[in-house]
Amino acid sequence: MCAGRVAIISGAGRGLGRCHALALAAAGAAVVVNDLGSGRDGNGQASQVAEEVVSEIRALGGQAVASGHDVAHWDASRQLVELAVGEFGRLDVVVNNAGILRDRMLVNMSAEEWDAVMHVHLRGTFALSRWAASHWRERSKAGDEVDARIINTTSPSGLFGKPGQANYGAAKAGIATLTMIAAAELARYGVTVNAVAPVAYTRMTSDLVTDPRAVDELAPEHVSPVVTWLAGAFSREVTGRVFEVSGRRFGVAEPWRHGPSVVPDGVMDPVEVGVTIERLLGQAAPLESMGGNL
Repeated sequence: MCAGRVAIISGAGRGLGRCHALALAAAGAAVVVNDLGSGRDGNGQASQVAEEVVSEIRALGGQAVASGHDVAHWDASRQLVELAVGEFGRLDVVVNNAGILRDRMLVNMSAEEWDAVMHVHLRGTFALSRWAASHWRERSKAGDEVDARIINTTSPSGLFGKPGQANYGAAKAGIATLTMIAAAELARYGVTVNAVAPVAYTRMTSDLVTDPRAVDELAPEHVSPVVTWLAGAFSREVTGRVFEVSGRRFGVAEPWRHGPSVVPDGVMDPVEVGVTIERLLGQAAPLESMGGNL
């Protein structure tokens, strides 16, 4: 499905990213395995994490190279795109998967905990996507036929909200919206942009999943086939979508949409606003039906 294609996968040293790297390689792609090897909170580095995945891919007969570039760093993300092109002659797919957790209730969260999560998730997705998009735009303007993919990683926390994850959820919500905007902007260059919102048992979620049955049910291997299909040629007509993958449950997320509304004759006074809100909420779908936590 991905024969002849070249993919960069960020955060590919462990968990979901590792599964994505192995799956794309098995489907024929040459893979740049990008990972700093940091802990779940983003601290520390271990270069061997990416190199071990590369060794796995090569042992199975695939092509891969390791990268320790920080995708949230502007120049490093540009260099990562250049690495892929330099090693394999082209770039076709970017899977933005790098992330960290700094969970905290809002009243206790520090500015550093907020900024660190935004930096890796949102800026990292933006920076790598931006440089890849610039590469594909140049190829398109030069007359090359571009059939490229950006596959982002959002989260149910970003789509529906989860207490204790104000930073993570806000970053993931931003990624979901970025996906739709980038899809609209990059279509002219032959680039599709989609996202997955996975629920999987990895080191990022190990303290949240305690039922042994759920560990098997939420194996990350359920998510990678979706990423692999999106990375291949058959997905060229699909763009701007977010796909939910929770174990064997697979679906399409529906974004914000206009609900009940009114058009008053003039400027409403606050009392009229309250009465109108009560009426509109009575007509609106309950939050629970949309996956909300409230």
